[in-house]
Amino acid sequence: MSTRIVQRVVLPQNPDADILPLYVEGDLGPQPQDPRTQEEIDAGKELLVGAPAEHLSPALVIDRRSMTIDPRTRASFGTYFNAFPASYWRKWTLVDAVTLSATVSGTGELFVYRSNARGAIYRVDDAYFDGAERQTLTFTLPLDTFGDGGWYWFDVVAGRDGAALDEAHWETDDHDRPRGTVSVGITTLNRADDVVALLAQLGSEPELLEILDRVHVVDQGTQHPDDVEGFAEAEKALGGRLHLIRQANLGGSGGFSRGMSETLDEGVSTYHLISDDDLRTEPEGILRAVAFADLARRPTIVGGHMFSMYDRPYLHSMGERINPWRFWWASVIDNEGEGHHLNRDSLRGTQILHRRIDVDYNGWWMELVPVSVIREIGLSLPLFIKWDDAEYGLRAREHGVPTVSLPGVAAWHVPWTDKDDSIDWQAYYHLRNRLVAGLLHSPFERGGRLVRESFYHQVRHLLTSQYSVVELRSQAIEDLLSGPAHLHADLDTRLGKIRATRAQYDDARVAKDPDAFPPPAGLPGGVLVKNPRVRGLASAAKFTLSAGKGMLRQFRPVADGAAEHPQAYVPAERAGWATLIQFDSAVVSLRDGTGAAWYKRQPVEFRRQLRRSISLHQRLQREWPELAKQYKDAMGDLVGQDAWKATFARTEADRT
Repeated sequence: MSTRIVQRVVLPQNPDADILPLYVEGDLGPQPQDPRTQEEIDAGKELLVGAPAEHLSPALVIDRRSMTIDPRTRASFGTYFNAFPASYWRKWTLVDAVTLSATVSGTGELFVYRSNARGAIYRVDDAYFDGAERQTLTFTLPLDTFGDGGWYWFDVVAGRDGAALDEAHWETDDHDRPRGTVSVGITTLNRADDVVALLAQLGSEPELLEILDRVHVVDQGTQHPDDVEGFAEAEKALGGRLHLIRQANLGGSGGFSRGMSETLDEGVSTYHLISDDDLRTEPEGILRAVAFADLARRPTIVGGHMFSMYDRPYLHSMGERINPWRFWWASVIDNEGEGHHLNRDSLRGTQILHRRIDVDYNGWWMELVPVSVIREIGLSLPLFIKWDDAEYGLRAREHGVPTVSLPGVAAWHVPWTDKDDSIDWQAYYHLRNRLVAGLLHSPFERGGRLVRESFYHQVRHLLTSQYSVVELRSQAIEDLLSGPAHLHADLDTRLGKIRATRAQYDDARVAKDPDAFPPPAGLPGGVLVKNPRVRGLASAAKFTLSAGKGMLRQFRPVADGAAEHPQAYVPAERAGWATLIQFDSAVVSLRDGTGAAWYKRQPVEFRRQLRRSISLHQRLQREWPELAKQYKDAMGDLVGQDAWKATFARTEADRT
């Protein structure tokens, strides 16, 4: 019976104290007081561990695979990148047992642990080792108790002379499955330095190069990767695997579809890995994703998690879900908070991380798709940006292809919480593409709550004087109503029209200079207004009352002086509609801190856009069944390789 390594124990590529807790930790800190009653203890109720772990020094790391352990200390590999996510392998693959193989030296003891879905921890095996010579310890571990969650991991406790972990990995029966290879598709727009850094990472892992067929870089910008320092070295490390493609800016969906199309044409790879440009990856994760997909029970999309690029131990996303009634996305761990700091609370001591988390789709910052699936269900919809990944996951699921967001497969990326792209030029794509996906995949008649919620959002944006946002969203509905043909036809031209539209509105004119705006009313040089304040709402009653007052305000004249001086400066974190409806004009900062815009209430514009929004949403609700049929009937052509190749050729001709 042949076996294969499915997960290697690894350490950071570069010494980094911030992310070392994702790879290895020390003892869990002082344990909390036992919360169990004596009856629960007697009944064998497990104690859930919740203490923070002790952080180790990067100086202990020898290289990518090995580290030293100081005398009489513990190193735990029950961490995000090195614990074995047993429940995922049991649920989605043919694997029924896994073997841990650890090569150690020095003196000490190795302990093997497992957890269950409730976060309870059990010691399952251990072995002593003694002597300077390397010794390989093996443990065969069944997966039959991991129905809803749980991990395996091991700790090394050094004796008085210290110890070292020289190498460790998890392996299993390969079930006579062939070993797949992968091509990577990276879409980039003027992030040349980021792309070169990512290429260098891909070329730095010898084991990855063994299964890497091609790296397609689809360059849609004016700043090219091959013009920046470090490119030649990265290209050389990839050993002839790099393929640079320049094309018109067709958005993420255009870039990712081009990568998919190139991989289909080459006909060599088993898998295509979709990758964003502005990220750093853990190359070992790609190897794990391929091994998981090779051993999956059925063709399976394997997604990677997202850590924050700025706060690197922060696990921002473990996969995504779609609320079918609202037809809106959300993180699968939103109900427990937006994410998790693994440098503050260890994986071992965090109950939610021991559950298996099933998803509807994975973001396209990192996702491995079987080439056979691409051939069956097509390329991305031509959506430019937003909802392309969500729609693809829903489409795959309807074809019997699950998406698994696999722990230990991850990248560091800029989290969406650091920006609010629902009120910039992307507002058009947020709404139109959500509606397209809803027409194709909503299980409810007329889209459930989707159309009604869209109208509520229109009113909210109107009440906060975000007229550019309302205009773009109205244009999105108009284009949707025109039928599916516009998706390919406008792919390369719509963004220019969007930018021209936004330029007409005050709320879209962002100034980066802090002195770009007059001082607010009530300050020296400003116009005094009665009780200017920035506040939120404390109750549902106040919410309803303020909404009513905000609507009535639209039928009153603008306060004297509000056009010459803002009535308030509103920080991004307080810039919700409940705050902004209090003012006739306000300077509002951007969430990323790069500038601000001056919102000004315009009653005539409010009434015009409100009438238009009512009419469009009534028509959308009325025509939903027929529209859904149109878009579903056109699906094969929209995502087919021939249609995409025609778009690539047309836009290339326009570009040149």
